[in-house]
Amino acid sequence: MNGEKTIAAISTAEAPGGIGIVRISGPEAVSIAGRVFRARSGEALEGLPGYTAKLGAAYTREGEKLDDAIALLFRAPRSYTGEDVVELSCHGGLYVTRRLLREVLSAGAQMAGPGEFTRRAYENGKLDLAQAESVMQLIGARGEQAARAAQAVGSGALSKKIEAMAASLRDTAAHLAVWADFPDEGVPEVENARLLQALTEHKAQLDVLLSGFEQGKIFREGVDTVICGRPNAGKSTLMNLLSGCDKSIVTQYPGTTRDIVEETVMLGGIPLRLADTAGLRDTADPVEQIGVQAARERIGRAQLVLAVFDSSRPLSEEDRALMQDLRGAQAIAVVNKTDLPRAGDLNTIEESFAHVAFLSAATGEGLSALAEKIGEVLGTAGFDPAAGILSTERQRVEVEKARAALGEAVSALEMGLTLDAVTVCVEDALSCLYALTGQRVSEEIVDQVFQQFCVGK
Repeated sequence: MNGEKTIAAISTAEAPGGIGIVRISGPEAVSIAGRVFRARSGEALEGLPGYTAKLGAAYTREGEKLDDAIALLFRAPRSYTGEDVVELSCHGGLYVTRRLLREVLSAGAQMAGPGEFTRRAYENGKLDLAQAESVMQLIGARGEQAARAAQAVGSGALSKKIEAMAASLRDTAAHLAVWADFPDEGVPEVENARLLQALTEHKAQLDVLLSGFEQGKIFREGVDTVICGRPNAGKSTLMNLLSGCDKSIVTQYPGTTRDIVEETVMLGGIPLRLADTAGLRDTADPVEQIGVQAARERIGRAQLVLAVFDSSRPLSEEDRALMQDLRGAQAIAVVNKTDLPRAGDLNTIEESFAHVAFLSAATGEGLSALAEKIGEVLGTAGFDPAAGILSTERQRVEVEKARAALGEAVSALEMGLTLDAVTVCVEDALSCLYALTGQRVSEEIVDQVFQQFCVGK
């Protein structure tokens, strides 16, 4: 990266909106913005302090007014990137915003690459690598829990955990090194029992981080969920309840749903990628047969199954076959139509499923209980978004490597190997922890992190 160049990009969405922003960062940001923007007051941007906003207009090179605009000025180092930054805001039409960017580039700026503003913030010490990665996690958050988790990492919650662990391991590595080199110089002896306890505790802390990654992944990426059951059990009514609209056709005729109807919904803060499937039954209709087969295949691939049973009717052979098929699966029995007189064998359902939710898809009663059951099944009930969790595959891999290194250190101690072997393992774990926050990380890894960013951030 060339820190001497001044970069620019559109920082708002590439779509019509109320406002469009062109961000400029670098040593010539203020002078370049001054060639495009004129304040109504007549003041030049170059003479203004940071955290100043001016109303004016943006002009083309030929002096034609492009649009009314506001210039917001930030002075280094008190800016997002740590450099001089100017944000030019105009009306959010696509043409106007793109034309404004073109004028800024013609005035001397260079087009920013993916994530280049945030990369400059990282390289200028405004945030570490884990905090930088949280920026895209926040942008891509699909629900409250995912957004809160990203905000916590951006505020340094994860980095503080890693630094505390790294500091302890640094002390351990230093003690081991000094004891090995100067055993007769009054250095406290390394006690294997205490060392083993410390390493085991650190390994357990990494286990907690890894489990948090799996929980956070559910909130970030969602869960492939299938709604299944016999015809007219209320699958499509449940789909419509969760979707908040008439996504699936509902009739009293069995076999109405033949294709798979899909929708992503939020329930209990978890994005569920729902698939409403054809009613499971034996049928002579060749089109319905295809739908039933597709439903069975989708059930086999699902991360979560909502098996719907009609509590107003006795259990059918299709119901019993579904119970058998779902043994061992991550599934919830949804006992539907609780607003009607009960005729179903609930004992058999409760014996077949570890998790059962009672619901009236027609009235919505019981929906919150279903959300709680989903949290129990997926293991997200105790999720704490403020704890500072791992949020990217890169971070997970580094923690896995650190955990493995500490496991090797523990094994070396238990096998009675020399403390030199333990020291090497501890230092390997430290390197992995440093990579999490970017203290020791290759340029190639940094490139990979920021290539995943959008241009303008």
